[in-house]
Amino acid sequence: MADIAGLVLPFFGLIFLGYLTARFVEHPGEAMGWLNTFIVYLALPALFFKLVSRTPVEELTRADFILTSVGTTYVVFALIFVIGLFLRRSTIAEATIQGFAGAYGNIGYMGPGLALLAFGEAAAVPVALIFCFENAAHFTVAPAMMALAGGRKQKPLFLVLGIARRIALHPFILSTFAGVAAAFLALEPPAPLQRLIDYLAQAAAPCALFAMGVTLALRPLKRIPVEIGYIVPAKLVLHPVLRYLALSSVGAYDPVWMQTAVLLGALPTATNVFVIGHQYGIWQERASATILITTLFSVATVTGLLYLMRSGALPADLFP
Repeated sequence: MADIAGLVLPFFGLIFLGYLTARFVEHPGEAMGWLNTFIVYLALPALFFKLVSRTPVEELTRADFILTSVGTTYVVFALIFVIGLFLRRSTIAEATIQGFAGAYGNIGYMGPGLALLAFGEAAAVPVALIFCFENAAHFTVAPAMMALAGGRKQKPLFLVLGIARRIALHPFILSTFAGVAAAFLALEPPAPLQRLIDYLAQAAAPCALFAMGVTLALRPLKRIPVEIGYIVPAKLVLHPVLRYLALSSVGAYDPVWMQTAVLLGALPTATNVFVIGHQYGIWQERASATILITTLFSVATVTGLLYLMRSGALPADLFP
């Protein structure tokens, strides 16, 4: 258990340091914009490119792994959406944000750093695949559901073009596809460029975690929404369990791929859920509360999951 604590505590410690810094150091919130820009447009893309470009091409085309992983995310999304719509009597727009809160994990800021620390560079490809295809799905589902709810009147053609543009131009997706192309063509960047990519990649995890802590501090918890009662267990327990069972049933995967996928399913609600809510003016305060609460609980649940994996109590494949 000591090695798990040594792995997890520095990781969550960076989030906590970001939170404390934002609480005690007076600084305009707008200043976070440049740090987030560095993370999203430079550091994390460099990390994805570096790791994917070194991966054998055959490992980058596992459609069964991608469909199963993303499929379990949207089973959880559909379940929470139905609960919100029919049991809580929420609107379609509100139920959509609730669905994302229960299914959209923090796989961008937390996923790469934690998976690489826990399982090494072999975790890079499953992280990149899950991230790219889940985000492509989120970028498609969110505007489509809001259009269905009537939140924004937009012609179908412009809606489709807007979705395609967001997917095609997202820096994480662009960098991953660039890495795939480099792997396919066996290209290696010149030494000075590779050194720059290495510097950026090394900064990705600490900067992302610190920024996440600052973001949590800038959105203080005002009240605990009722929906937390079913969103928290869905995100932190149901999502990883469902993904574990589904991947074990579908095929035989490398143990690191299995463990990485399950770990990503166990991560707390992504800060992008608040961004989506803010963009459409729906469920903003409760989305912020959900992110904070799931992040706090994930310290225990993620630590417990990693302990089960590393100790062998949770086999990499339930049906070998």
